[in-house]
Formats: sequence, structure tokens, C-alpha cells
Amino acid sequence: MDLAIDASALIAVIANEPEKDALVELTEGARLLAPPSVNWEIGNALSAMLKRNRISVDQATHALAVYHQIPIRFADVELEDSIRIAAEHNIYAYDAYLLRCAVKYVVPLISLDKNLLALARNIGIKVIEVPK
Repeated sequence: MDLAIDASALIAVIANEPEKDALVELTEGARLLAPPSVNWEIGNALSAMLKRNRISVDQATHALAVYHQIPIRFADVELEDSIRIAAEHNIYAYDAYLLRCAVKYVVPLISLDKNLLALARNIGIKVIEVPK
């Protein structure tokens, strides 16, 4: 099965957050798909953790090494369609890229972002929620 995955789920795995085990179990055997923007979201999340002194540079580097081991197929999404989604739902482009990815490739979405999952569900995307 193919799954669209967002940065929140990936960060939970690479930062060893409480949802990690459930995410690994839910994605086991799946082919993960994401828009290329996920790379920059991962970098931004790690830099935010550095700025808040939640992690060290060594920990960020280790997290990136773990991230690079996750087999993700980066799939192109159309900027025009993504901007339309962003405008229609009053969301940021990064979320619209992910929604467009799930729609374009007809795959479920896995995320820890409850608002994104609710919107995805409302527009007809199958979602996979991670139990707490």
C-alpha cells in the first residue's frame, strides 16, 4: 500500500517522540510518498528545535541520518493545483502540497496534524490516524 506522509509524522519518528512506535507499525510494508517540500519542512522543524535548545547540533545531525534512511518516494505536485487548494481552504502551501499529493496519487494520508487530517477527510482523502 502507498501512503502520503507529512513532516509531523516523520519528525515524530526521527526525533523518537511517543508516537514513533505506532507510526512505524502503521507504515510497515507501505511505500511512503511525499511532496519534495517535506525535505525543507524537516529542516525547518529541526532548526526550530535547535533555536529552542530542545536538541543539539549532533542530535539534529543524527535525526537527519535517520530521516535519510526512511524510504520516501518524492512525488511532484502541480503548484497551480496546490495554490488553488491553499486558497480554497485557507491553508499554507505546504499543507496544500501534501493534500494534492494524496489526491493526485490516490493514496491515504498519515499525519499527526489533526486539522490537516480533518480537512483531508472533508475533501475525500482517506486518512490514517495515529493512536495516542
